Amino acid sequence: MTFKVTILGSNSAIPTIKRNPTAQLVNHNERFFLVDCAEGTQIQLRKYRIKLQRINHIFISHLHGDHFFGLVGLISSMHLLGRKKELHVYGPARLKEILDIQLEASETTLAYPMVFHPVAQESNAVIYEDEKLIISTIPLNHSIPTCGFLFKEKEGKRRIIKEMAKSLDIPVNDYVRIKNGADFIDNDGRVYKNDEISDDPYPIRSYAYCSDTAYHEPVIPIIKDADLLYYETTFMQDMADVAAAKLHATTIEAATIAKMANVNKLIIGHFSNRYDNPMELVNEARTVFKNTFLADDGKVFDIDLS
Repeated sequence: MTFKVTILGSNSAIPTIKRNPTAQLVNHNERFFLVDCAEGTQIQLRKYRIKLQRINHIFISHLHGDHFFGLVGLISSMHLLGRKKELHVYGPARLKEILDIQLEASETTLAYPMVFHPVAQESNAVIYEDEKLIISTIPLNHSIPTCGFLFKEKEGKRRIIKEMAKSLDIPVNDYVRIKNGADFIDNDGRVYKNDEISDDPYPIRSYAYCSDTAYHEPVIPIIKDADLLYYETTFMQDMADVAAAKLHATTIEAATIAKMANVNKLIIGHFSNRYDNPMELVNEARTVFKNTFLADDGKVFDIDLS
């Protein structure tokens, strides 16, 4: 039951030798979701040995270049590598126009279907759903329309206790009923209550990605109790006035959101180039929210089953 986040880029607008601009990969049960796609993202994917063609869904938070300038290159590489299966892209409506112009100008006709899903960034809405996962938008407060994304598992089925299944010789045909809450009756007519032969479903896990945004309390009810939260942290608190003017967040502001939302773990990233050592930002954030960690390029955050 894999649920992990790989940081592909952790810097703000301008890439450095050590840090790329924003991009992340969410792996949920070996289904790969790309979140934002700054320039250099496909290089990062190769660097961390993530196969491009395993990505079927890409989510773009907003139209600042450090969050999507790598997208057309990635789309083109998928084409050149012989992709045939659909690629789903979710983002601001104007992104479709931008991609169409870029592909038309290069006289590129994709060898695979690209399905575009326009996202209304001003509302909290479900934009993706399958049998195990729901992805919804998180409206944010930035200089242009911007949203984050909440990845939240659906409630799973009950878990049959292997030892009981073996000792009672429960037929495989009964597994679905038991997982759905049914009792089991053996050949002698004895009834075994469901809670005797199965455990509760695993707890629902969630990951909240808050891209570029100022301090914004309306996100709190949406991200409440998330296992893992990424909240952009461009500045330290002594630059709060600059952060407010640019509609970015500080260390203390990100940590305060995490604390108020009662999340389990906070990741901070999108660091300004003025900081040579981002651990300064982490240490300051920890004065408010102890369980804060650095979004360093290549870092993997696992959301464990508990």
